[in-house]
Amino acid sequence: MEARFQIFLILLAVLAGTALLARRINVAPAILLLLAGIALAFVPGVPSLELPPELVLLLVLPPLIYSASVGMSWREFKFNLRPIILLAGGCVIFSAFAVAAATHYLIGLPWSVGFLLGAIVAPPDVVAPLAIARKLGLPRRILVVLEGEGLANDATALILYRFAVLAISTGTFSLSKASGTFAVIVACEALFGVAVGWLSLRARHWARDPQVEITLSLITPYIAYWVPEHLGGSGVIATVACGLYMSWNGPLLISSATRLQGIFFWDLVIYLIEGLLFLLTGFQMRSLFEKSKAFPLDDILSATALVAAIIIVARFAWVFPATYLPRLWRRVRERDPSPPWQWVFVIAFTGVRGAVSLAAALALPFALPDGEAFPYRDLILFVSFGVIFITLIGLGLGLPPVVRWLGVAQAGRAEHVAELEAEIAARREALGAALKSLDAITDDRELSDEVIKLLRVRHENRTNQLPDSLDPETDDVSAAGIDLTRELIARERKFIHALLRDGKITDETRRRIERDLDLEEASLANREYRKIP
Repeated sequence: MEARFQIFLILLAVLAGTALLARRINVAPAILLLLAGIALAFVPGVPSLELPPELVLLLVLPPLIYSASVGMSWREFKFNLRPIILLAGGCVIFSAFAVAAATHYLIGLPWSVGFLLGAIVAPPDVVAPLAIARKLGLPRRILVVLEGEGLANDATALILYRFAVLAISTGTFSLSKASGTFAVIVACEALFGVAVGWLSLRARHWARDPQVEITLSLITPYIAYWVPEHLGGSGVIATVACGLYMSWNGPLLISSATRLQGIFFWDLVIYLIEGLLFLLTGFQMRSLFEKSKAFPLDDILSATALVAAIIIVARFAWVFPATYLPRLWRRVRERDPSPPWQWVFVIAFTGVRGAVSLAAALALPFALPDGEAFPYRDLILFVSFGVIFITLIGLGLGLPPVVRWLGVAQAGRAEHVAELEAEIAARREALGAALKSLDAITDDRELSDEVIKLLRVRHENRTNQLPDSLDPETDDVSAAGIDLTRELIARERKFIHALLRDGKITDETRRRIERDLDLEEASLANREYRKIP
């Protein structure tokens, strides 16, 4: 137990150091974490760490999906539902069939085994590519489509995965029965996820305690995921539906104190989960390397290269027709004009595979019901890890230059400016509505002049903080003001600490003052987002 805890501390230290290095060299942390995990796996004296599949599928996946769903806009998700479904459902199924056909005719794998391998490597990861895409300043719609696909495609892949394992284990498969089961699972999980979200929100609103509410928020994704998964579903659709329901209905039922504390809590939880997940994925290289000695190296490399090439090509072959063919119908074209081909290319290029694929491969049974070894199990493991490595390193490092070559970030920059202008206008309108409410309140209630004056001063101060324009000169002045404010806050902290040291204030007083300074500094970070990139 002590040795495991020491390894856990080492992993945390590597996670923090790798994240700092990734920021300095401007590379996605997931790439360096995977490489760091591979390097650590071969360090002499470091014990081998197996990644239990249930750790990913039952413990890690629910909070990742739920957090991303809560951060997703239901309105944007609904508007982009067609491309999301075409990617999360159609592209995954198409890729799985493409891998099955290629491995059957070129390698000689049975159809059922090839389809199982395709189901494992078909769903792109949501963590790594989005982390890269957000840093590149891509248009909002590309991010929404990629994130929506990443949320839902695991459900399609895991359901296909179960059908394939069942077909291999029993030797029978019915396409019509599987299709009907798939539709029932999706519908029932969506309804169950909404019900869990409704109950969770009411329980949190009734509790009215930040610690209790955050605890309930941590339990919510596991309830939404575990129950359908135990009953034979995937759990993913229910968790996504629950998160989207919370995203749309939560703002008016969750208190400000809970929201502030919950943001910090969930940011830390997701940061640790994602980082440790990629580190542990890299750690699997050692055990896979030891098992690979029983296979010819040429066979492993050729199978991995073939499958990686097939899923990359299949994604391009699906994304372009799926984008433009529906727009042959006038109603679709009028509602949603065709996007530039550069946007479509970026979506097609962003097909990085992640730890869910490896967890699904690790979860394969060792033997069939009749006692025979599960066919090609180790080969599926090798190929799955190889595809993750190739896509994460190759596509992950290639995405920034591709985005620069296509000039997609320019559209994202213009969109960012328009979004900031709309934000400033919305803030002004909200302050104007609040001022009208203040006038109505003063007419209905007997308030002292001091109270009214205090409220009007607060309103004027908040109004004056809003920029008048978004031109670069004003932006530079705002940035200088933010930097100077940070410097003044730091001097306030030093002075407060000196008062505490001299015994002029108590620790409790210092904490209250420090909390106000922390909130002010956090608001500065929020204002920095308005800077024109």
